[in-house]
Parts: sequence; C-alpha cells; structure tokens
Amino acid sequence: MPSYELRKTPSAKELSDLQMYPHFLQTLLTSRGILTSHNAEKFFDPQYERDLHDPFLLLGMNKAVERILQAIEQKEKIVIYSDYDADGIPGGAMLRSFFDSIGYENVENYIPHRHDEGFGLHEGAVASLADKGAHLIITIDCGIADVVAGLVAKEKGVDLIITDHHESGDELPHAYAIIDHKQPGCTYPEQVLCGSGVAYKLVQGILAKNRFGLKEGYEKWLLDLVGIATLSDMVPLTGENRALAHFGLRVLRKSPRYGLQEMWKKLRINQRYIVEDDIGFSFSPRINAASRMGHPMDAFALLSAKSMQDAVIAAEVLEGLNAERKTLVAQTVKELKKALREKEAAGPLPKVIVLGNPNWKPALLGLVANNLLDEVRRPIFLWGRNGDGTIKGSCRSDGSASLISIMEHAKGSFVQFGGHKMAGGFAVYSESIHRLEEALNTAYEAVKESDSEGAVIHLDAELALSDIHWKTYDMIQKLAPFGVGNPKPLFLIRQAEIQAVKQFGGTKNHLEVAFVDEERVIKAIKFFATPESFNIPLVSGSDVDVVCTLEKSIFGRGSPELRLRIIDII
Repeated sequence: MPSYELRKTPSAKELSDLQMYPHFLQTLLTSRGILTSHNAEKFFDPQYERDLHDPFLLLGMNKAVERILQAIEQKEKIVIYSDYDADGIPGGAMLRSFFDSIGYENVENYIPHRHDEGFGLHEGAVASLADKGAHLIITIDCGIADVVAGLVAKEKGVDLIITDHHESGDELPHAYAIIDHKQPGCTYPEQVLCGSGVAYKLVQGILAKNRFGLKEGYEKWLLDLVGIATLSDMVPLTGENRALAHFGLRVLRKSPRYGLQEMWKKLRINQRYIVEDDIGFSFSPRINAASRMGHPMDAFALLSAKSMQDAVIAAEVLEGLNAERKTLVAQTVKELKKALREKEAAGPLPKVIVLGNPNWKPALLGLVANNLLDEVRRPIFLWGRNGDGTIKGSCRSDGSASLISIMEHAKGSFVQFGGHKMAGGFAVYSESIHRLEEALNTAYEAVKESDSEGAVIHLDAELALSDIHWKTYDMIQKLAPFGVGNPKPLFLIRQAEIQAVKQFGGTKNHLEVAFVDEERVIKAIKFFATPESFNIPLVSGSDVDVVCTLEKSIFGRGSPELRLRIIDII
C-alpha cells in the first residue's frame, strides 16, 4: 500500500511574491515549483505566439520543408506513415487534413498493423509503397530507430523524412531529413514533444514558407488533433506542451470534425465542456482499440471523416472494437486470476510475477496488468505471442522497484525493452521465456528500492467537506490542463462522515460514496472499485479519511455536478 504525506506548508518567504493570490492557490503553485508572480501569470495564461517555439529551431526542419514544397510543386506522390496509437493516428490525420486544405490530392496515409507488423517503419512496407509509386514518405511518431528501413528507402529511390520524438539508437537511419528534438545535435528548447507535436511543427514550418492561400491562424484549427495526441501520449504538460494541450482543448470544444462530433454524442459528452479526462479515459481508448483489436485505419477513418454519414459508420466500428476489447480484457483478467490462484497454491508468490500464454494478445496486456496490480502488489510481467510469432508483453510496477532497472539488470533475457519506472513493454527470446521469472527476481533483489509498502504520495493540501464548493474548484482549474508534469492536486479530507455507499454502472463495477456535511451531501466516486477495495470498512455513519481530487461531472446535457474522485480511503 502507498503511504501519504502532506506537503510542507510553504514559508512566508516562499509565498512573498505570490501575495496577490488566495492562500489556497499559493499553496498549489508552490507545490509545482512556481514561486514568482511572473511564472504564475505565464502558467495561468498560455499564449500561442509566446509559448510555441520557432519550428526552424528543430534540426532538419528547413531541409524537410523545402523537400515537401518541391514534392507539392512537382505533384509527387506523398505517403504519410504514422504509428498506430493515439499519438501517431491523430498526427497522421492532422497532416492529411493540412494537405486536404491546400487541395493537394496525391497523398495517402499508411499505418502499420500492430499485430502483423508491429511498431516502427518497416522495410517491407517501405518497399511496397515505393513499388506503388511513392516518391516521398513522411513518418509521424516513428522511424528514428529504423536503420534497415532507411536503407530500403534509399535503394528504392524514395526520399524519407522522419518526424519522431523517440530516442535514436547508436546509428541514425538514412533519410533526406530527420526532425526529432532528441537526435544528436538538436538544441530545440522543448525536449519532450509528442510525435504529433513534432508533426505540427512541420506544418508550421511549411506555412512559414508558403501559406497556399490559407488564412493566418488556419493552423490553430489543427490543434484539436494535436491536443488529443499530447494528452494521450502523457508527455509533461509544461512549456510548449502545456500550450498545445490548452489550445487543443479550446479547439476541441468547437471542432467541426464530423468524427469528433459523432464520438462525443456516442460517449454522451457535451463537446462544449470537454476536459483532459474525457480524452484520457474515454476517447483515446477507442482510438487505441482500433489497433489492439482490428486495424488502426478504422481510427483514422473517424478522425478524417468527410461527412456525418462516414463519421457515424466509423464511430460504430470503434465502439464495437472497444466493446470487444473490454470483453477480451475481462476474459484475460479472469484467466490470469485463475493462474495466480494456482501459482499461489504451489507456494509463496515471488517478488516479481511472470505469467503468459501464447493465445493472449500482447496489445492488451498492459490493460490487463493495470487491472491486477492492486491485487498482486508487486511487479508483474505478462506476455503473449504476436501475429509474427514473437513473444511480447507488458509490465507494471507497484513502485517497489523501477521496471527499467529490473529489465536492464536482466537484459540478456530480452530482445528489446523500454518504458519507465512504473510501466514498460518488452520482447523476449523464445529460449528465455521459461527462465524469465527467475532472471527478473534475481534482478529485483539487486535493484529493489524497498520491501515496503510502495511509494510515498504527496498531498497538496488538507480540505474540509465545507471547502468542497465551486469557488475551490474554479481555483484548481486555473492550473489545468492536468497530466504528467502537472498532476491534479491531491487533497486529504479527514473524518468525512459516510451517509451511503452503493455500486453503479451497467455491471455495478463502480463505487459511489455519499458524504454528509451538515445538510449537504457530497458525492465521491471511484471507477472499478468496491467497498472491499480499501483496508477499512465503508459503513454508513462512520468517519473516514479520504484522499481525493475534485472534478466537475457533466453527463449528457445534465447540470454540472461537483464531486470527489476517490484516490484512496485510509
């Protein structure tokens, strides 16, 4: 179990330059390292012109722009090759939208199949596209590590422009131009753009050289798709990313794209009030469902629908795939729980659990691991077999050790691996799979951070139930959009009296707790939870300490409701 600590109260000196703000807001600012009124004003008021950097500060931008302008002038066939996730697909749709706007028709999109091809720029796809007449391939969110594919493009006489945001390997691919702020020699001020963010810089660069008759500011209407990608890819929402997310949400709330409008209707989300949680919890899973369960072009079809009729069809397809994904995840979780019980019956569970089945879809195993983490409370590695026969999987950590450190220590077992402390992915040599658990447990003992109860989580402030009102919420929202690098403020409410506890949702798998404050009732929810999810009983009339965030709920066209999102009850 994690432990919780309230952040230290800021000193008078720390708050001296923030006196114009309410004390509550001062506390939230200092917890984010914002100690001056100048920085606070910049944070509260993102500005497009100020916060987005000159695209030509990106290494390779000028060369890439000139080549694209040449291709347009000579009417060459351009292929937009994007990754299959909720970063790459919106980026591919965004760049295609730009070409459509300038009336350039000799362009097509290609997205690799997650199971049959896997991540990255594939030599087979490059060769096939070249044989079909491609003159120029522009990648989005991939390509920086694909040396062989770069050589195939060279051999086939196809110019390759790579736009990516991943780390390069020891050798850069052969390409006409590479735009990636993480490549050696690039000094771009923002070092953590998502893939679609890099592609947006390319559009900015093209329009700086030739506007093709488009009105000034046209490119801001592309930020709905860039905003989706920025919020989905979990890049830190600071600096340029904060501006892209902020303006992305503003455009999303009035976006004319048929596919977006239809999906909001299906999700019963009022488009005018979209927030970042609607992207992360509702929209992005449906985009990702296309590649997890079917073909990623199904998601591209939604984002690029040219009519409401096309949008309705595309949205129906994605809803079906997402429902299928949920069913398959639930089935896999059930199988895994059975395997865990059998494993536990055979003896004490190891510190790192490894479970797999050749029939499990690797693309779903990250979701499955998330479902199991609270139950096993230790690092868990799950594997399945891809369409090409490779063994791939996902891993999640309870915080007792960094997954990257574990995998680095046991790297002889892996074909490749990546991720961060809490989540990762991997591919395993077939001959190593039966020894993987032993290798990872040996690695865990070498790198574990504690045998403890998990990481310490810092809480921003203590609130009373009487503080839960719209004025408090409005102050919190000044810090939005929230995400990595700018998390939602976490609060502790002590001795909150429970009035009622119930389950809700189609399968009654979500929890609602009603707290009472004199004559007011304040609702609190936690998705995929039951009263037994906590270490203390939830009984009407009892007092509990609640770790939570505040949120505004707008369901369909109903009235806004202020409620708590439960993180933990302690």
